[in-house]
Amino acid sequence: MAKTASFAAVHFTVAFGVGYALTGSAVVGGALALVEPACNTLAYHLHEKVWKRIEARRALHPAAASAPLRL
Repeated sequence: MAKTASFAAVHFTVAFGVGYALTGSAVVGGALALVEPACNTLAYHLHEKVWKRIEARRALHPAAASAPLRL
């Protein structure tokens, strides 16, 4: 849990830093620090679902594992 918390702190800090560096606004930096990690979390969840489907297909058809990936 400590590793997860430290990664979250780094993620929020980077999002804030980039927003602040690009705009000079602490408000924009703060908004990015809240919104971007939330969007990234949703994207990661969807990414994992897609990969689970790919892995399930590969388990059913082992020969397809060496074939090019088609989405």
